[in-house]
Amino acid sequence: MRIKRFLPVICMLLVYVSQNTWSQNHQQIPSEQPKLIVGIIVSQMRFDYLNRYWDKLEDKGIKQMIERGTNCKNTSFNYLFSQEGVGHATIVTGTTPSNHGIVASEWYLNLQDKITGNTEDNSCKTIGGSFESGKHSPLNLMSTAFSDELRLSNNFKSKVISISLDARPAVLAGGHTANTAYWFDFETGNFITSSFYSDSLPQWVETFNNKRLADVYLEKEWNTLYPAAEYSESLPDQNKYETGFKGKTVFPYNMMELSGSSKKRKNFEILGKTPFGNNLLKDFTLNAIIDEELGKDAITDVLMVSFTSLEYIGNLFGPNSVEVQDAVLRLDQEIAHFLEFLDQQVGKENTLVFFTADHGVAQVPTYLSDMKIPVGYFNYSGAISLLKSALNNVYGKGDWVKAYHSQQIYLNRILIEDSKLPLDQFQNYVAQFMLQFSGVANTVSAATLQTTNFTSGIFLKIQNSYNQKNSGDVIVNLKPGWVEKTHGSTNHNSSYAYDTRVPLIWYGWKAGRKTITRPVDIVDIAPTICNYLNITYPNACTGKPIDELAE
Repeated sequence: MRIKRFLPVICMLLVYVSQNTWSQNHQQIPSEQPKLIVGIIVSQMRFDYLNRYWDKLEDKGIKQMIERGTNCKNTSFNYLFSQEGVGHATIVTGTTPSNHGIVASEWYLNLQDKITGNTEDNSCKTIGGSFESGKHSPLNLMSTAFSDELRLSNNFKSKVISISLDARPAVLAGGHTANTAYWFDFETGNFITSSFYSDSLPQWVETFNNKRLADVYLEKEWNTLYPAAEYSESLPDQNKYETGFKGKTVFPYNMMELSGSSKKRKNFEILGKTPFGNNLLKDFTLNAIIDEELGKDAITDVLMVSFTSLEYIGNLFGPNSVEVQDAVLRLDQEIAHFLEFLDQQVGKENTLVFFTADHGVAQVPTYLSDMKIPVGYFNYSGAISLLKSALNNVYGKGDWVKAYHSQQIYLNRILIEDSKLPLDQFQNYVAQFMLQFSGVANTVSAATLQTTNFTSGIFLKIQNSYNQKNSGDVIVNLKPGWVEKTHGSTNHNSSYAYDTRVPLIWYGWKAGRKTITRPVDIVDIAPTICNYLNITYPNACTGKPIDELAE
């Protein structure tokens, strides 16, 4: 009798559980195409950071992406110059600088006799910030991005937004047809854009800026997440290999003090060189997802987020520092929150995330030298001075060298032509002369790169970095471990593994649990996404889809 009495209740419970289970499973079925593609690009994130700090990573951050997604463990860039913006352009276009034209963070314009930044565009006006901070556009990018091809494929119904603290990653990662790109104005403490995208800021951006979160972060103190003694994966906090903030190299760091700010006048530049810059960027990005309604319909949207703070921390303190480790661990916490937010707003099954970096960084040369490894700093200013003297002795007095930027020598072609000197012979003389300096491994002239087809080795990587319009007359490649002497402790800008090998993780929509150990080129990201979306590859694409992701 009792069984008969409770039978209707039991049936109702079974129906409820069945319906609830079906509903949950139904929600986890991936959509036909991802509703949102999210690219997370971390500047100067070395591949080995993931393994080195593994035990301290959040369970729901980068570790979750590796354990529940597809990890391409052997991913590298196949060109020479690893600089700001160059990697971002390569990732989204699926081709090397030789084709997309972004050969460096800046280069010399022979005809105009001036240096230009890779996104500099003086025809643009700043929207929402200081006068100079918004003069940027993707004008110099010679290829379409995967997001451009997506927008072209559906009559521009997809929404594409690119965000970074720095203008160059924000602009280049968004391609040509992005709805908008936002970056941080270190003078005003606001997120801004360029007239290339819009003539005004949307209300939600104005509202975010009015909250003055940048002021809040500027008043914080950067201390370690854990007791300093627990950072055993790094060198001691106090060591002789760090340049630091104006000579200060030991925790804690007071933001207001370091920036020289006061209550009346604030300097926000320090935020971009600490983990608080990444925190601020994530805060802004969450607002963008909500207010721009990204991933809310069946048409695929694209969100590119470029975290740049680690770039400056690594240059100032080196990859073995407590500062870098703490910055990575703090960024991992932000990524964990970001992934959770994406799951709530769009759904993991509807969101395809790829996580990578624009380049790595070299070990601090003085540290390696003390460990009896033969490396050092390349004194480029002294080398160029001697080069100018030698050219004056051989060819007569003249302004033969117009510029030197990041291992590229730009010659005075007008003077060379007026002097009736063969340009190729002049370039080859300079290339041979530069070989004598400590730290130089290879030099190659533009004439050689234009007339020779290299198929392997370092000269292929140099050729992949060379663009006839934007590159220098002579390219200099340093020996492994050597870096140019700058204001920091170390640098990047080589084709060696510490600079070129980076993480590549796919997570979310149809990204199965697997590890790919074969070599993958960073130019393979864009065609892989295009294959997922059944759209045309970017128009200069040379990469190939990662077939294992479709299995």
